This record gives sequence, structure tokens and C-alpha cells, in this order.
Amino acid sequence: MDSLQRQVCVHGKLRPRKRRPADLRDPARRAAAGQRDQWCRPSRFHHQRQTPPGRHGNSEAIEKAKPIKCGTFGATSLQQRHLATGDFDGGLNVWNLEVPESPVYSVKAHKEIINSIDGVGGLGIGDGAPEIVTGSRDGTVKVWDSRQKDTPVVNMEPMEGETKRDCWTVAFGHAFNDQDRCVCAGYDNGDIKLFDLRNMSLRWETNIKNGVCSVEFDRKDINMNKLVATSLEGKFHVFDMRTQHPTKGFASVSEKAHKSTIWQVRHLPQNRDIFMTAGGAGNLHLWKYEYPAQRTKKGADDVDMGVAGSVNLLQNVTLSTQPISSLDWSPDKQGLCVCSSFDQSVRVLIVTKLNTV
Repeated sequence: MDSLQRQVCVHGKLRPRKRRPADLRDPARRAAAGQRDQWCRPSRFHHQRQTPPGRHGNSEAIEKAKPIKCGTFGATSLQQRHLATGDFDGGLNVWNLEVPESPVYSVKAHKEIINSIDGVGGLGIGDGAPEIVTGSRDGTVKVWDSRQKDTPVVNMEPMEGETKRDCWTVAFGHAFNDQDRCVCAGYDNGDIKLFDLRNMSLRWETNIKNGVCSVEFDRKDINMNKLVATSLEGKFHVFDMRTQHPTKGFASVSEKAHKSTIWQVRHLPQNRDIFMTAGGAGNLHLWKYEYPAQRTKKGADDVDMGVAGSVNLLQNVTLSTQPISSLDWSPDKQGLCVCSSFDQSVRVLIVTKLNTV
């Protein structure tokens, strides 16, 4: 416990009074149900209006008819802070939190629930136009520009006759200039697909044999460097995205990290080689990726192929008896993070000594 306290400590916890029904606490059952029952009630914003310095604002709750599944600030500026949300009815809405009664942009994006959402081009992260990507149970992945009404910028869906798989997670990357941008999507059958938005093509795909719960590039706004994908059976994969072999794809290393589902992965904003995974047993694992001596080598066909590095466990902590379903780092304070879990608790944590690893 002493070694744990030196690096990871719980700073605070917020918990509502009511707990969820016991049958929703099993991560396997939640995955099998496609997360249908988790938030089957109207969603509510707790909104605090801006007040002059030195005075406290009043908080108000604004209830919405459709339960909200996911959200992102990734496509908005720091000044606007518009929140984009995906709901259980397949609706995509963008909200001005200063006037949250009605959305500033609204579209029926999908036929079924929006499982995942991500944004790029806002918050000073990523070049190019601000865009939103959504992934749904209907098997489609769509890219949206709120300046274009009703229709997506890009619609990625299975070919006619192909089986539509449930898309669980999406992420932007490779947004290092005004032209280049990629979207990575993970599906319930273990498929990972990388879409090139500049060439409007499927650049790469693979299968990790278990449902993909979370994917994230180590940075959105650089030439693709690394991608981490987590899965249902407690394993995650780190792909070196710098070198793509024509037949073998990207080199990767995998690690059996948790004894249950890994719901989320988040890279430290101040160091792209450090990332945290959130597990179904209520624990967090802190990892560091170590690069190999050489990142490329010649294959048998005399074509360059990537060389995967290794991952080292820096620390772990158990916070709850229930799954930790979401996690995020502070972009301003190194080591400050927040997570939520199925026990309806929101925990704020601080990870220390990150500048020494």
C-alpha cells in the first residue's frame, strides 16, 4: 500500500444516493445487452450560468427526452465549448451550454443507438475543419460537420450483402495538416478498421478476436504514431502506426492486463508514451510504452515493416468493486484525472512522479 500511495491517490469522490440495479453491474452482461439498459431514462444537464468574478452561480438541471450515451468537446473551440452528444435514438446534437434549452445543431444521425463519439479540429487539437465522428449499433461510422445540415461529410458502412457489426468505439487521428485525417473504428466482433478520410478509402483492417471496447491514438494532431485498442477479455493491443507493410499491416504488441473487460484507454496529454487502462474489476493500470532500438526492419520480401516495442506496468490501483467505464486526463495539470464507475461514483485522482518515469 505504501508504494501505491506514492504514485496514485484518490483526491475526491462524488456519489449520488441511488445505486443501479444489481443486474447491470456485470460487465459481460452489459456488453451482451449492447448497453441498452444502462441509461434508459431521460438525460439531464446540470448547468451553471456564468457569473461575475467573486460571485457564485446557480446550478440548474435541464432534462432531455432522449437518454444520452456519449459526448465530446473535441470539435469546439475553447471559447464556445459546445458539447456534442449521441443518444439512444441515434440522434446527434450539439449544445451551447450557456443556452442549453435547445441544440444549436441536431440531426438524426443513425437508425440505432450511437455508442461512441469523438471530435477533432477544436480545443486547439488537430488541423483542418472541426468534425465529429459517430459509431452506431446500425453498423455505420459517419463524420459530421456542424456547418453542413442534415447529411454527413462521410458515411462508412458495410457493402451490400455484408453483415452489419455493432460499432462500439471510434477515434480521430493523423490530423497533422489541413488535408490528412483518419478515423479508427472498433466493432463487437473484434474488427478494427482504419479509414483514410483524405483518400476516402479503407486503409487497413485487422481482427483482435474479442469485442473492441476502446481505441485511441496517442495523439490526434501528429502523423500517426501509436494506436491502443482494448477488448472484452482483458487484453489490449498497441500498434506502431508509423510503418505499414503491404500485407502484414502494422506491427503490434499485446498484453493481458486485466481479469475482465478493459472499458477505456487514455493517453497522458503531457507524455504520449504513458497511458491508463480502466478495467471491469474496478481497477486502473498505468503503462509506459518502450520503443525498440529500431522501429523498422526489412521483411523477407525486402519491404520495410514495423517493429513493435514493449509495455511496462508502472502502477495499478483498485478503486471500486464495479467496472470503471470512463476516464479522462487533465490537459493542464499533469497527472490529474477523473473516472466514473458503475457504482455511480465520480472520482478525481492525482498520479505523481510522472516526470521521472
